[in-house]
Amino acid sequence: MTTAVHAPVENRALLALVGRTPLARITTDLAGPHPGFWAKLEGLGPGGMKARPAVAMLLGARERGELLPGAPVLESTSGTLGIGLAFAGQALGHPVTLVVDTELEPSMRKLLRAYGTRLEFVDRPTRQGGWQAARLARLRELLHRTPGAYWPDQYGNPDSVAGYASLASELTGRLDRIDILVCSVGTGGHSAGIAGPLRRRLPGLRLVGVDATGSTIFGPPARPRLMRGLGSSIRPRNVVREAFDEVHWVGPAEAVDACRRLASGNFVSGGWSTGAVALVSAWAARTHPEAVVVTVFPDGPERYLGTVYDDGYTAAHGLGEPVRHPVEVPYPAMEAGGWTRCRVVTDPRVPRPASTAAVITG
Repeated sequence: MTTAVHAPVENRALLALVGRTPLARITTDLAGPHPGFWAKLEGLGPGGMKARPAVAMLLGARERGELLPGAPVLESTSGTLGIGLAFAGQALGHPVTLVVDTELEPSMRKLLRAYGTRLEFVDRPTRQGGWQAARLARLRELLHRTPGAYWPDQYGNPDSVAGYASLASELTGRLDRIDILVCSVGTGGHSAGIAGPLRRRLPGLRLVGVDATGSTIFGPPARPRLMRGLGSSIRPRNVVREAFDEVHWVGPAEAVDACRRLASGNFVSGGWSTGAVALVSAWAARTHPEAVVVTVFPDGPERYLGTVYDDGYTAAHGLGEPVRHPVEVPYPAMEAGGWTRCRVVTDPRVPRPASTAAVITG
């Protein structure tokens, strides 16, 4: 399924809109009371959080001659990067084609088309790699038959990581001290892109990763995932595993509960990634009450009105009572059935002890 659009005219004045998003103090109860943490509200910026890496990737490709003026840009996305690339394509004058899947919300389809992107759909996941692998396979087909097209490759492009340097700078411009940074992990770009610059100024910074149950990024096998925007069915090259001090896996029931509590108690909220990082940030603030805890809310709630904020949807998917505390596992390759924490982060390509092959539920 495709939609024809007109080629955009370059409008570099849009680039001045990127960044300078608000920093909010979050104090509402999330799995219990906590002393509060800071959240960068990237969803309030034009193009959302992914506008930063999208612009950086296209500008970098232009400078190296990999992307010629007016040439098409093709990428795979579950939605959020698509908004960022739509923004970058308009700013720099490139038509954007996005390979998406039929799980993409109708509201997001309409929004992406309104922003001028062409959508190419895949209608079934692959047996290994799920929707993500299916989208990438279709993307390669499109690249083969589209001369001059550029693939940013959000999963491994170092320009994506570099694009978040401005976010790190904005945080240090507002906060004199940051002790714990909590980041959702999908492609790995924003955790690496924020933590790297911050640690050059704050070498004692602790980095806590937040993944989705069913994700394979840190070692467990890939399983079907309800949540979009965090987690992965592949292992992106931009994930710097040695940078993390610990990782948490969060389930959809916990993310939904956190999102709704944020909306009703702190007004600012978002989708799956926002709920997941908020839950873990509140936990970090509660367990380290003297620490300055900071996280990033990638987007707002509008995209998720038919999922996270819909009682019929949550009931249909069996999202019942959330767990209130993480189960701790000794090794990251152990499968997590609910909110789980591991203080050991290793390269999943290294063989794990046979005794760690259990499944943890809770």
